[in-house]
Amino acid sequence: MFALWTWTGRGTGPAPSVHGDRETLALALPVGADGAIEVADVDTTLVDTTTLAGLTLEPAGESVTLWQDAVHATDGGPLTPPATDRPSLPVAAHAVPNASGTAIVSAEHAVRVLRESEAVAAELRSTLEAQLRPYQARGVGWLRETVDAHGGAVLADEMGLGKTVQTIGFLLGRAEAEPQLVVCPTSLVGNWAHEIGRFAPGLHATAWRGGQIPAEPGTVVIVGYPTLRIHGELLAGQHWSAVVFDEAQALKNPRTQISKAARALDSAAKIALTGTPVENHLDELWALVNLVAPRMLGHRAQFRRRFVQPIQEGSVAAATRLRDTIEPIVLARKKVQVAATLPPKIHNDVLCDLTAEQEEIYDLLLAEAIDDGFGSGIERHGRVLAVLTSLKQVCNHPGLVTGELESLAGRSGKLDLCTDILATNLETASPTLVFTQYRRTGELLVRHLADQFAVTAPFLHGGLAPAERAEIVSRFQTEDGPPVLVLSLRAAGTGLTLTRAADVIHFDRWWNPAVEAQASDRAHRIGQTRTVTVTTLTSTTTVEEHIAGMHDRKAALTDLSDTAGIAALAGLDDDQLIEILRRKREN
Repeated sequence: MFALWTWTGRGTGPAPSVHGDRETLALALPVGADGAIEVADVDTTLVDTTTLAGLTLEPAGESVTLWQDAVHATDGGPLTPPATDRPSLPVAAHAVPNASGTAIVSAEHAVRVLRESEAVAAELRSTLEAQLRPYQARGVGWLRETVDAHGGAVLADEMGLGKTVQTIGFLLGRAEAEPQLVVCPTSLVGNWAHEIGRFAPGLHATAWRGGQIPAEPGTVVIVGYPTLRIHGELLAGQHWSAVVFDEAQALKNPRTQISKAARALDSAAKIALTGTPVENHLDELWALVNLVAPRMLGHRAQFRRRFVQPIQEGSVAAATRLRDTIEPIVLARKKVQVAATLPPKIHNDVLCDLTAEQEEIYDLLLAEAIDDGFGSGIERHGRVLAVLTSLKQVCNHPGLVTGELESLAGRSGKLDLCTDILATNLETASPTLVFTQYRRTGELLVRHLADQFAVTAPFLHGGLAPAERAEIVSRFQTEDGPPVLVLSLRAAGTGLTLTRAADVIHFDRWWNPAVEAQASDRAHRIGQTRTVTVTTLTSTTTVEEHIAGMHDRKAALTDLSDTAGIAALAGLDDDQLIEILRRKREN
């Protein structure tokens, strides 16, 4: 992507009025007569390579013309060969600073990235059955460069930007050597096999669950994480040209058996794919980087002393140092940075009133929990989790606690509001995804849709076989697929493409906003042509409002940090905990 901005002679002006996404970016700008460089927030318009090539700006700055020359050039040579009188790019034309603002991208590097991305796209046209977007071609090139330099890489692009196809492009470049290995959640083994067959028919993808390991060049062996845990020793006995860990947050705890098995794999290249390199705490980032490039962040104790402790104490400098440190090995791009053609995502946070029945049961459950006490230590964590689960289920529907489920309508403010939204979407033929973290809630929603609208909604949850999940996704994506799909937040929050829907409803709230965002991005990803509306339903006066408040605070924190909600509540004393759980009647 190219960021277009204006210079008034004294400072920056409004972004150019051309078609593209408006975004405020931190850029390094020359200030003062001595040409010193300072980082400042600049109003910009983001455009892709094709748009820039055909753009007419009046007046156009020197850097625009030079970059257009670079885009049009096909000889692959340097932009400013000494034998020509072509001017060099001014500093402002490649003014991307590092995290600490102490250095900027050089002109030579910026142009080389453009050239190499074009070369990668041209090379893959004959072997990859996909038209790579410019940022995806750059992703393939970046993976190659980073693996050559460090032996591994973490591709942490935002969900929906095509990490899978970029990785397949990388695997194609190593197909003539030893076999390659993809490790992923069991539910995605079939998806990986399908995507490799679709995008790279020259590779031979095989799902493996035991027995003799296929070792022919061009073979990509695909295993689920449970298979890696069971057959780790056998897989470690084979040398792999490359190993890919999809949804690599599954390896965030380095002490688990599966993480140890992942580290034992013998490979010249290790790639970790994740949309959330940090879900709860910075040690997870260390685990991912240590998996693919053990020397990058040093020993875990050293990492905690240098980064984790000062960042937890609020050190901006430490967070900046960490970003600088991981920049060579972690690529984490957001949609707004690279996918100008992707439609926007609108968030709609809706508060739902409790019914009188819900209020009565909520108060009764909390009173019983207070009488029983919350205990201490490990017991306390379990008791807090139990009462939270009960209270959140009351917020969804009181019948989930009382067992009285003969009649559903009119008893839950949240269910009634969700019904209204779905009624509108059904009238306008707007396919909708409804996420819930509880299987019983999902079953209740399916039954309610049948009773209210005579709609048969599939329910995608963790209890289904991979083939059943794949069939539900395939059927929903067809033009005449079901109008509503109910999904388990955890089972369906990653690895699926559901772009037929442009409406997403989160029926209940999860502690971690990253998990909800992952689920929403099942619809908001490449292939989506409409604006995606994400509606979150929160029961007012309840603990769900506390969870929503935690989301707001987390969104304001650095992208590298998160907190564990249940553990945080369990760490409070009884009075503080009860204050959070008690209904706030004054609301």
